Amino acid sequence: MKNLSELEATINDMVQRGRGILAADESSPTIAKRFQAIDVVSNEENRRVWRSALLTTPGLGEYISGTILFEETLVQKTDDDKTIPLAAWAQKIVPGIKVDKGKIPLALSPGDLITQGLDGLAERLRGYKEQGARFAKWREVYAIDRYVPTKHGIEANAEMLARYAAVCQEEGVVPIVEPEVLMDGDHDIDRHAEVSEAVQQAVFDALHRHHVILELMILKPNMILPGKDNRRAEPDEVAAATLKVLRRTVPSAMLSINFLSGGQGAEEATENLNAINQLAPDAPWQLSISYGRALQQPALQAWQGKPENIPAAQQALLKRARLNHLAMLGQYQTSMEND
Repeated sequence: MKNLSELEATINDMVQRGRGILAADESSPTIAKRFQAIDVVSNEENRRVWRSALLTTPGLGEYISGTILFEETLVQKTDDDKTIPLAAWAQKIVPGIKVDKGKIPLALSPGDLITQGLDGLAERLRGYKEQGARFAKWREVYAIDRYVPTKHGIEANAEMLARYAAVCQEEGVVPIVEPEVLMDGDHDIDRHAEVSEAVQQAVFDALHRHHVILELMILKPNMILPGKDNRRAEPDEVAAATLKVLRRTVPSAMLSINFLSGGQGAEEATENLNAINQLAPDAPWQLSISYGRALQQPALQAWQGKPENIPAAQQALLKRARLNHLAMLGQYQTSMEND
């Protein structure tokens, strides 16, 4: 492969014990909702200020090895006129980019969804690389209901993820593969496990068909949880169910599994990650994070859109990053939330 050394360098910079990924790639509608909750208008300048504040947090690079950015953020600059990707890399945080174009209904498959964005992907990746991005992320979404996801929906989504990952590696960009089985609904934890196992099995079958090199990609899966309208499971139960699915589906060739938070609260996501690492200290993969809201929410609450609150927001982000760092090592305790 022509870009092998480039891919290996990026993986080595991203997959490091005790360091995870900050997802700061919210779409325009999503970040507008987050800002609305703190009475901040979602315009380009406010988004620049917010994401710049995140990536210039002093000391963040000790706990965070990569950040997923939204397209506009690649060209935005910090207050000292440095591009945000360069500001991230100044702390050895690898900049990456979300490249999918959002989900739509899958034709002739009611209830199933599919993600758009493959057309022109290689050309877009070349442009993103010139702007500093070294990895990419693509998300497929699976809703759970009585009849969905269907076998057809699972296979179609797996094919999209594999095609995306193959294009990325061809272009020297490390792919993050994100198959998210949603926790929306009233399903129990066993149903979430059943669907997640089928989804991940299909994804790795498709990756194999498309010759994707597993050592040069990152998996971003959901943890196994009951539906939001069912109950809240204890961390030990989440850990056991999650590891059972991963051991059945994920080859040991994978270097890192970086969980999404998927609607979990900030403390809940940290507790569950800690339980997973305590239960599997010798897992064949690093068990890490690619959290968005579970890292950012406390910082957003501290910021409130006010310039004078940026240091407090950065401290809130740094605290969550540090606590998740400890959870990656299986050393987190809930009493640390009061530190």
